[in-house]
Amino acid sequence: MWLGPEEVLLANALWVTERANPFFLLQRRRGHGKGGGLTGLLVGTLDVVLDSSARVAPYRILHQTQDSQIYWAVACGSSRKEITKHWEWLENNLLQTLSIFDNEDDITTFVKGKIHGIIAEENKNQQPQGEEDPGKFKEAELKMRKQFGMPEVEKLVNYYSCSYWKGRVPRQGWLYLTVNHLCFYSFLLGKEVTLVVQWVDVTQLEKNATLLFPECIKVSTRDSELYFSMFLNINETFKLMEQLANIAMRQLLDNEGFLEDKSLPKPSKPLKNISALKRDLDARAKNDWYRATFRLPKDERLDGHTDCTLWTPFNKMHIPGQMFVSNNYICFASKAEEACHLIIPLREVAVVEKADSSSVLPRPLSISTKSKMTFLFANLKDQDFLVQRISDFLQRTPSKKSDGSGRKWKGSFSDTGCEEFPEFSSISPPAVSPTSTLNNQLVSFCTGEVPTASQGLLKLFRRDSEELLGPKAAKEKMKEESWNIHFFEYGRGMCMYRTAKTRELVLKGIPENLRGELWLLFSGAWNEMVTFPGYYAELVEKSMGKYSLATEEIERDLHRSMPEHPAFQNELGIAALRRVLTAYAFRNPTIGYCQAMNIVTSVLLLYCNEEEAFWLLVALCERMLPDYYNSRVVGALVDQGIFEELTRDYLPQLSEKMQELGVISTISLSWFLTLFLSVMPFESAVVIVDCFFYEGIKLILQVSLAILDANMEKLLNCCDEGEAMTVLGRYLDNVINRQSISPPIPHLHALLTSGDEPPLEIDIFELIKTSYEKFSNMRADDIEQMRFKQRLKVIQSLEDTAKRSVVRAISGDIGFSMEELEELYMVFKAKHLTSCYWGSSHTAAAHRDQSLPYLEQYRIDLEQFRELFDSLTLWSCGLHTPVLAGRMFRLLDENRDSLINFKEFVTGMSGMYHGDLTEKLKLLYKLHLPPALISEEAESALEATSYFTEDISTEEAATQEDRGGRNEDSKEKEEKGTSPQDYRYYLRMWAKEKYSKKETIKDLPKMNQEQFIELCKTLYNMFSEDPVEQELYHAIATVASLLLRIGEVGKKFSNRPMKKTDDCKANNTQDVVSEEESPMSEHSQNSAVEQQPQADPGDGASGDIQAGKTQQEKQTPGDGDGGEGPGSPIQLLSDDETKDDMSMSSYSMVSTGSLQCEDIADDTVLVGCEASSSAARYGSTIDTDWSISFEQVLASMLTETALVNYFEKKVDIGLKIKEQKKVERQFSSSSDYDLSSSVSG
Repeated sequence: MWLGPEEVLLANALWVTERANPFFLLQRRRGHGKGGGLTGLLVGTLDVVLDSSARVAPYRILHQTQDSQIYWAVACGSSRKEITKHWEWLENNLLQTLSIFDNEDDITTFVKGKIHGIIAEENKNQQPQGEEDPGKFKEAELKMRKQFGMPEVEKLVNYYSCSYWKGRVPRQGWLYLTVNHLCFYSFLLGKEVTLVVQWVDVTQLEKNATLLFPECIKVSTRDSELYFSMFLNINETFKLMEQLANIAMRQLLDNEGFLEDKSLPKPSKPLKNISALKRDLDARAKNDWYRATFRLPKDERLDGHTDCTLWTPFNKMHIPGQMFVSNNYICFASKAEEACHLIIPLREVAVVEKADSSSVLPRPLSISTKSKMTFLFANLKDQDFLVQRISDFLQRTPSKKSDGSGRKWKGSFSDTGCEEFPEFSSISPPAVSPTSTLNNQLVSFCTGEVPTASQGLLKLFRRDSEELLGPKAAKEKMKEESWNIHFFEYGRGMCMYRTAKTRELVLKGIPENLRGELWLLFSGAWNEMVTFPGYYAELVEKSMGKYSLATEEIERDLHRSMPEHPAFQNELGIAALRRVLTAYAFRNPTIGYCQAMNIVTSVLLLYCNEEEAFWLLVALCERMLPDYYNSRVVGALVDQGIFEELTRDYLPQLSEKMQELGVISTISLSWFLTLFLSVMPFESAVVIVDCFFYEGIKLILQVSLAILDANMEKLLNCCDEGEAMTVLGRYLDNVINRQSISPPIPHLHALLTSGDEPPLEIDIFELIKTSYEKFSNMRADDIEQMRFKQRLKVIQSLEDTAKRSVVRAISGDIGFSMEELEELYMVFKAKHLTSCYWGSSHTAAAHRDQSLPYLEQYRIDLEQFRELFDSLTLWSCGLHTPVLAGRMFRLLDENRDSLINFKEFVTGMSGMYHGDLTEKLKLLYKLHLPPALISEEAESALEATSYFTEDISTEEAATQEDRGGRNEDSKEKEEKGTSPQDYRYYLRMWAKEKYSKKETIKDLPKMNQEQFIELCKTLYNMFSEDPVEQELYHAIATVASLLLRIGEVGKKFSNRPMKKTDDCKANNTQDVVSEEESPMSEHSQNSAVEQQPQADPGDGASGDIQAGKTQQEKQTPGDGDGGEGPGSPIQLLSDDETKDDMSMSSYSMVSTGSLQCEDIADDTVLVGCEASSSAARYGSTIDTDWSISFEQVLASMLTETALVNYFEKKVDIGLKIKEQKKVERQFSSSSDYDLSSSVSG
């Protein structure tokens, strides 16, 4: 590539001049290419350690003038070919021009100007996609691709200088972090270290310091542990590694690959050595923190943040902190934790203005809301820019609003007091609810008015009037009053100042009338609800009457949701619960419905109307408890891992005992998934839900630790899991809420009391207070860090479970051992995942569905199968291998969806590796019959069968059976595609597999001449690299000759009876062809489409033959009877001639050695008839009457010892798998091989 001219002082240090003229030098890096000796080793080491560009470009061109001591680098190249091209251009275009100049300075100026012009022209022609990345970074990316053989689509995120510890020796080198791989390269004095680890294989990532290693990063996979240290900035490196590993885990969990954020704003000034991808990931990390801290919707993106102070009227102080601005919100977080948090939705902002600056209030900014609240920020660095930015966002705010599915909601709401909540639906009658505009749309649930559309179920089913409750009612009134005072001082609604005082009030218990309002506020669900008005109503209408697996599960669980509460003992509560759960399943089909969602939703419906309950459920499932309610409850397992870790830290004595009893895994899932609602009396558990919506998962972990701590003595004395469960169950049953104004609801969890001793009652508020006193020093950031660590462990453990399940399910039918199957599974899965992030089409990825059985989750398409087949096959056929792979793929793809699963894949491999001679030959035979053979070739097979009258009855039966099977396949495919009841499809598949009769050699159809030619072609290619290839060629030539004669003899026998009645023959022919054509037609279309873009040169001959044959048939439609028409081979040859020709031909074949595909096709045709290759091209020699059976092929093969030995030899697939893993990422620097091949002077 051309370089902007750079000054070089020492031209010959570490470089060797290979060509020179008066103005330019062409140089090669010392040690590059052949030889190099010690100097070459030292130079190579220096290049790696100093990250020299000479590693990538070992050739360069320098410009110099005779009297000057200064040289200018004008071009560099990675190969001799590239640099020679530049050298020739300079010689042809510049040398004559430069000789005209007298002044050397003018020469240099002219050269520099010319080179700059060339570079500008090249940049103009290039697409501007990579322009964001700085030059140094692009160079590093080029090195990474060259060194590790990565394709263009693999993007480098960042690279770091560090040491890799190999044993006790550190190897200094460079660590490259790409989107999908961690790569390391080191070269020290001739010793090279190259590491490539896929992020999806990482099981643990730790930053630690030990006596042996200084502060280092440990990367663990299933097979190895890698240690990296001596980083310049270890924290930045580790954080980036975590992000990339997290993206890989998300890919394994829900098939979400990494998509670059194209809308990221460009930096105002170029950032040195920071790639666009690194900026993207940094922005994602900030966005995630911002959304989690302020509980904002998932699509909210941080625009920027700045230091400032906020005037807080409740304590008359300026609190230092940071202001965060995004497209829909302005937020503030104080530097002192818990001092103050503030969220101002831009939809509520009325005025933003700069106030007058003073010494007391420098650079202030005033923001007023529609609810008459004013917020005063000061000490802002760039006041004018901030006002402009907020004004820009404000202009966009009232316009488009969209739901998650991309639909744009027209029209905007404007309600002046909507955020202040003075007339919230939980407190006041529905008529004056601020959400009444939204609720009007919910009338369409059914023909009549639905009470749950406007208020919670608790109001509709309150059994006792509050006057009769005495002291409890008074206590409740006092709570409400203290909250009203708080609202007066700190504001009400979304713009409330959230301080330590707010938390104190929450921990004392939220009054029942305010519960719905505050849950919506603290969870952030209110924001989403007002952003998408009418969304829930629309979902209800869409999902009504729709049937799916999720709705079936919902119906089954509806009557199990709090059946002890009167609200769910009648159709009103049940119908509301049904609507909310079904609407959510419709909104988020990846989760659909999971057990425990019904219990949580039923509690939400007691205090909120349907729409509010729906948005709270969205906040729970998608933000506050991520991945909890998917099919594998990954999120709950992750938090269970955190709970075990915290138990080890806080209660080390108990931790060992709990591990021994295996209790933690049993208890924590039910505690976490239902937020204690299923294990505690309702009125107590709802207090935990209050605190959870304010604090998040931290509160659940704290309370869980407090429960274990309170029962420590009893648990340490337990002998088994059952006893421990009894202790905890009894304790939780007796956690009471003495302040509840609702009548106690009988708790259905078994009341586990023993003996006459009365159970000890525990007050819920005391339990929560204890949890804060003992375990409150956990921070949200620490929990997220622990979640990452546990997520790696949980997802990899689930992947291992999936692998074991698949291997166990198929091991009985396959010849491979369990270890070999596991290895093959990993190779197969890696190929699927590689296609997800490197493939141009995402078909295989798109077909992965987590709800499917494990066996069906990873599937590969034809292109990936070809790559695997090529590296693992026993039957390597050179250039013919892709053709054979395509046939094998079509044979294995039973349901014709152009994808094969792991079982189908290993079935094919097992046939090659573990079948006996007959099984292997049967597989090879089937690869040359439809459906494995492409449709055009298959047509000749259909015609051939019509001439064998003695086999008509058996073939017809087989055909009908085949057609029935195909129809069944298509029915199953249709059922699988359209019906939600996928399990029926799998039951049918299981039944079909269970009762399918074993195929015998008698069931195999006969092979016609054209298919036989293809078989011979494959065999010739197969033997080309074998040590005994001459013997094999001779053997196959003999067998081919024998089989051709058998076919000729068989043809004579089959022709006689057919002459008896032409009519009968015609009818039978028509029947058989039509019988076979109908099931084949669908496949032939598919195959034709599939084969078109992947035409192989090896198939050229057979394709031409087929075309010629079809043409001939059209010209002579009456040549069917007996095959003795003018172009028939029988007319051309007598038996004796055939024999002579065949023996001569077989000799000629052996003598030619290894043949190309086209030669084999021509030669093979000549075996059967005396015709030139040009005649063969036009199809005049294809004999449509000729056929042989599998028994004849098998018997002929058994006569040749060389063939029997070839097919009976055993090969260990383990060696092939190891080779395949090494070749997975071949070094792409093929140009290196020709660099040193010729050194021109």
